[in-house]
Parts: sequence; C-alpha cells; structure tokens
Amino acid sequence: MQIMEIGSIVEYIDRKMVVCAVVLGKKNQKLRMLTEHNREVSHSEKRVAHAGTEPLDLGIGRDTLVNRLKTAVARRKQLQKHIDIEALWGVLNTEATWIDLPTMAEFSFDGEISSDHTSAVMRVLFEDRLYFKFDGNRFFPNSPERVAHIAAQAALEARKARTIDDASKWINEVLKAQHPVVPPENKEIIEILKSFFLFGKVSPHYDIGNKIISQSGLDPKDGPFHILVKLGIWNHDENLNLHRFGISDTFPPEAMETIKQLESQETKARPDGSRRDLTYLSTITIDGHGTLDFDDAISIEPEGDRFRLWIHITDVAHLLERGTPVDQEALLRGSSVYMPDKRIPMLPKFLTEDLCSLKEGEDRNAITIMASLDHSARVLDFEIFPSIISVNRQMTYYDANLVVDQDPELGAIYKLAQKFREFRLNADAIQLMIPEINVCINNNREISITQINRESPSRFMVSECMILANWLAARFFRDHGQSTIYRSQLEPRAHIIDEDGGNLFQNWMQRKLLSRVIIGLEPEPHAGLGLDVYVTVTSPLRKYFDLVSQRQIRGLLGLEAPYSDEDLGFIIQAAEQPLRYITLLQRERIRYWILKHIASHVGQKEEALVLEKRRHGYLILLTKYLIEYSLPLNCGADLRPEDTILVKLDRASARSDTIGLSLA
Repeated sequence: MQIMEIGSIVEYIDRKMVVCAVVLGKKNQKLRMLTEHNREVSHSEKRVAHAGTEPLDLGIGRDTLVNRLKTAVARRKQLQKHIDIEALWGVLNTEATWIDLPTMAEFSFDGEISSDHTSAVMRVLFEDRLYFKFDGNRFFPNSPERVAHIAAQAALEARKARTIDDASKWINEVLKAQHPVVPPENKEIIEILKSFFLFGKVSPHYDIGNKIISQSGLDPKDGPFHILVKLGIWNHDENLNLHRFGISDTFPPEAMETIKQLESQETKARPDGSRRDLTYLSTITIDGHGTLDFDDAISIEPEGDRFRLWIHITDVAHLLERGTPVDQEALLRGSSVYMPDKRIPMLPKFLTEDLCSLKEGEDRNAITIMASLDHSARVLDFEIFPSIISVNRQMTYYDANLVVDQDPELGAIYKLAQKFREFRLNADAIQLMIPEINVCINNNREISITQINRESPSRFMVSECMILANWLAARFFRDHGQSTIYRSQLEPRAHIIDEDGGNLFQNWMQRKLLSRVIIGLEPEPHAGLGLDVYVTVTSPLRKYFDLVSQRQIRGLLGLEAPYSDEDLGFIIQAAEQPLRYITLLQRERIRYWILKHIASHVGQKEEALVLEKRRHGYLILLTKYLIEYSLPLNCGADLRPEDTILVKLDRASARSDTIGLSLA
C-alpha cells in the first residue's frame, strides 16, 4: 500500500497524462496538492498512481516546490530512456501473474531502487500498453497473442489517424481547386465519404467519416454530397437510393458468360411436336413509345356467334434455365426498374430486347392462353399451350388509339375488354380512375410532366386482356391443383366510389382504403379486381414472379419440372425486400423529378385538392402532379375535404424533398 503524507511527491493520471504533484494537505482520504504546473488541485487518494518515499520540505516556498517537482519529472523521464520494455516483457511474459512496481523496477535497473526508478517504470508502462496490463501499481504481462492483437489494433488506429488527417487536408484542397481530381491513393477516402453520406450512423465508416467531416469543417448534412459532385464521382441529380439499395445497372461477369453461351447457340424458334404453329394468326403488340422488350401480344378472330382470343406471352423459361447465374441475378433483382431518368432491366438486353422480345416479323416461342368468349365476354372455355407466333403489327398506344374505331381487330378486342370490365365491376371490382404521371427528361435535362389517361382505348384493352389472361392462368393452376405464386386481396376497408366511377378525390381516398395485396401459395379471391383467383404471368421479361408462374405452367405442360412449395416459399421470401426497394425507388425518383420541375416554376399558381384536415395542417393533393403535401392551418382559410383551392409554389427542393406552399 502506498503511503502518502504531507510533502510526499505523488503522481496521478489526468487526461491520459501523468501529472507530478506534492501533497499539501490530507483530509478524509482527499489530498490537496500542488502540481508541477503550479496549480492547486484536490483529488481522492485512489487517483494516485505512484507515491514517492522522499518527501519535500513544504517550508521552502511554492516556487521552489514547483521547481523541485519539475526537476524530479526530468530525472524520471531521463530514466525512462534506459528501460527496454520489450526485453522486460521477454523475461516476464511466461509469468502469468501480477507483478508489483518495485519488482518491475528491480528487473529494469541495477543497484539501489529509488522513487525515481519506480516512477520511470510506471510511466513507461502507462504510456505503452502493448506488453503489460496496467492496474494501479501492479502489472500483468500480456500473452504473445494479446501483444500481436494490441499491436495490430494500434497500427489500425495509427492508420486511421493518418487517413483522417490526410483526408481533411485533401478536402480543403478540393474546396479551393477549380478542377479537382481524385488521386489513386485517395479512392479509399471517396468510399468513406460515400458510405458516411448514404448510411449515416449505420455506416461501417461512420466514426472515421464523422471525424474527417468534422476536421475538414464540412457540413455533415450536405458537405460530402457536394464534395463528391465537385469531384465528378456523383452528379447533381445522383440517384442515391440506387447506392443505398445496392441496385446495379450492370450484370455480374458470370451472368454475362451465360448470355455469351446463349448467343453462340442456335435459338431460332422452330415448329416441333410440342408447340402449335400460330404464325398464321394476325398478332398485335401494343406498348408505349420506345418499348423494346415486347413480352405479350394479342390475336382475335370471330368464330360464329363468339370470339376466339389469344394472349401470347413470350416463353422466357424456354431459354432461361432455373439456377443459372442469369436466373439467380434475376431473383436478386425481383423486377425491372422504371424511372424517369433510368431503366434497369431484370434480365440482360440480349434476352429482353432481342432473343425473347416479340419483335415484328420474328418467329418466337410463346405460351399462349386461348379463350373462347361470347359477345358478353363470358369465357366459354379456354386452353393454355406452348406455341410459335409471329407478330405482324407492332403498335404504340398512340397508334392504336387513332385507328381503334376503324380497325376490325382492335375494335373487337376493345368491345370484349369493355364487357370483361363490366363483368368485373358487377363482381364489385374497385376500378380506380387515377391518371398516371409520366415524367420525361430529354437530352438537355429538361423535364416535361404529363398525365396519361389509363382509360384510353388502347391502354384499356391491353390492361383488361392481361387481367383476363392472368385470371385464366390462375384458374388453370387451381383446376390442376398446382401451387404457384397467387395474388389475393381482401375487401377494402370501405367503398366510397359511386357508380359513375367517382371524382379524383373519391378515387384518391379509395386507394388509401384498399387492403394490401397478399402473396401466397393458396388460391384466394382478389377483391380489388373482382376475381375469384389471380396470378401474374404476362410479364416474364420484367417480373420474376411472372417468370416463376410461367415455369409452373410449363411444368403442367410437361416441358420442365415445376417448383416445389418449398421452392416457391423461398422465392417469395427472397424477392420480398428487392421488390419493396424497387417500389420505394420508383416512387421517390418520380417525386424527385417532379420537385425538380416545381423548383423551376416557383411563383406559379397550381390547383390543389384538400384531402383531409390534420392536427398541424391540411393534407392537399397537387392535382397536376398528383403528389401530396401539407398546407399550414393558419393559411388564411377554413378548408374542408374535397375543396378545390389555388396554391402558390413558394419554394421546392428535390434533394431535401421539401415544398413550400401558400394559399393563392
């Protein structure tokens, strides 16, 4: 036990430093001390790390006491230089026991041991924790493994400190430079800044990133983004969620190797005993302008007092085998991603835009759903089979709208679609009449926003035909007792749309009342569509669930082995997160570009629809853009749901997702 009396020279730890002091007074285990820095302090005896045995005469005066302390410190630091701590550890590391300070000093020095010698040992071992564990005035030698671990950690910390220092200096240079570049040795700093900005406190680089930002004086909220833009790593409109969700527009090398093998094979569609040759039919695709991945087509022929309708779906599974690198990548993606400024396909372009695309004049393998319908669109019978088709008319929605009244085929499809819609509405289907917002960005980064009428004749007939095909496929599975990925939906929490289809307010609020779609292996009703059972099979180029259901059809047709229930359960679970990310990504990216557009139209007035009154404001819908935002309660008017108002666009920021509105 250390003896501390009046006049004793003691040492204690303060802010990771050893401080030398002389005891001026002692009361109730509290020491009043004068330090080597000429400061009086009061600390508990427990804080003393070392006490000397040669006391000072307090009568020599304060200045002399301080000088004596400084002299003692100098002697002790000089003695530290004679201690080889590694050699000392080499002698003692096999002793798995605590060693007291006097014994450590005896191993370190020859001759008589003084307080200066024990202090020097204490100081050395306090400053270097590599070889010995420190506990007051006793020490425990670390094992060789522990020494190696501590050394590695120390090297890592030293490297981290150098990185922080180098990064902060470089960032300040970047801020001053006109055209900064990224030296190869600074690529790690770039990755740290990216991770810090994208993921915040959950980033594995948060601590070092936070220190870099702090030391360089950057704004932690926006600073890293602006630096990365200035360096050309990102652009001003960088899609940050692509990075956050890990969604890439390139395919891994092993997937592309599979595609190369397909390119080298003979893949032309040829008639054989397993496929019906339907190339004689008049077959039409109707898609948006610029579409290259055509995955469904329609044929129709009158048949006495009924119609025969064919919905053809490209047979992707004929070429894309389960478990290949391309298929595994498609499962990881879950779906193609469609954004105003970028499209990321689920499958490589060679499949989506060439080999499996139902291009005009090309024979293609397909899965055909053939239905006989009467003039009321009642399904009299249907059949699903593998086929070969050839599209002879590739139309856009715009083209089809122009000629639907004069074209016998389009007219017949449109009338059947109307009757089928009527059939669904009679079964209490919920048909939402909400336009689709189309955001286009040209090569000059100019933004145009239009509303697309989902109920135009061409979109209407394609939508209803695909719903019909999916319904019949679901019935096919159910009738054969074959599991697949069904989609079902419970009744909405309330019905607020009237018989005329309702206005925008009613449709918008009705959508909020819809029950969520349930994905499962059991055939259950889909209340929203007014159908007793439902799957999706018509987009196998764009949606993995559709590709899976196509493979289940092929299994029933004897073309391949179907998935087991266990396989299907795994696929549903594996695709859940990617599909959630894609939904969020597409919605937020459309919103980003709308806000970007609004930011360039600040000061304009826009029509809005009051949706509801909340505690802190009114929830309104900007009807031109179909985005919700809030208006303060003190806007100057007492508003009610369904009121149409005029608001002024005061400000908008796409990056921070904010709009400032006021009542016009």
